Amino acid sequence: MDDSLASFIAGLPKAELHLHLEGSFEPEQMFAIARRNKADIPFKSVEEVRAAYRFSNLQDFLDIYYRAAEVLRTEEDFHDLTLAYLKRVAADGVRHVEVFFDPQTHTARGIPFATVAGGILKALKEGDGFGITSKLILCFLRHLSEEDGFATFKQAEPWLDHIAGVGLDSSELGHPPSQLTHLFDAARAAGLKLVAHAGEEGPAAYVWEALDILHVDRIDHGNRSLDDPRLVARLAAEQMTLTVCPLSNFKLCVVKDMAQHPLKRMLDLGLRATVNSDDPAYFGGYVNANFAAVAEALALSKAELATLAKNSFLGSFLDEDAKARHAAAVDTYAAQDGQL
Repeated sequence: MDDSLASFIAGLPKAELHLHLEGSFEPEQMFAIARRNKADIPFKSVEEVRAAYRFSNLQDFLDIYYRAAEVLRTEEDFHDLTLAYLKRVAADGVRHVEVFFDPQTHTARGIPFATVAGGILKALKEGDGFGITSKLILCFLRHLSEEDGFATFKQAEPWLDHIAGVGLDSSELGHPPSQLTHLFDAARAAGLKLVAHAGEEGPAAYVWEALDILHVDRIDHGNRSLDDPRLVARLAAEQMTLTVCPLSNFKLCVVKDMAQHPLKRMLDLGLRATVNSDDPAYFGGYVNANFAAVAEALALSKAELATLAKNSFLGSFLDEDAKARHAAAVDTYAAQDGQL
């Protein structure tokens, strides 16, 4: 990649809408927190951890992801994890984040919901000092029962004023969105925004379910939407945001080659695609690395990169004034570079 394009990406204002906090757990921090908590981990060195980050599918990754999360035990741990992420993405020109957390991963181990949420929210508040605004999204694990999800939602009730929405993640195949219909109905009734992972490894039918049964406000991933022209037409007409994660798709073998990634097709089809890092500690890159990967592999123009950045604000859960302000900042930045 030439220096001009790399510099353009580095300075481009952007938001991140698809980030799992537990997936930003860098090996160095994992070892430090494990030592602090006197917790056992199945690795002897940082190098051994990174060598384990070779996945053939989503489940391979999840097995390690959940094992690593076991060392997170105190409010300080969740605070430090979140703050490390914020510091890292501030350097990438990120101005707003909407981050996921998986409380069931921790409450199942006996960690109180308040410990998890308290640590995360404390750090997110500190993000103001880095010029980063934030929203928090509680994700339900789709491989667990809806009853388990409702129990978690009950635990979250005292914190709902601090939670912007709920999401749906974990193992997609065999766990369609419709399995949590009543839970998402309850979240909507509580005034929360709704998002769901759909169409990553699962079929386009899962995207339809997320739209028509869960009535989501945003689709996470959505790659397989391109298998269904009628679905593509609907997504384009509704300007439904897709939170696409290029390096994650490559690392998990959703795409075999970055040159085959569907992101450019999404843009050409008029879809509101965005670029995100998903689980950057595991997939080899934060937001700018994802922008750089698709820019190079798909020969994206600076104008297309600016569109992706603008989409990230337009697809956020910020109020309309904030969306307009950030979108204008992207336009100004691109114009200064001669792209508008």
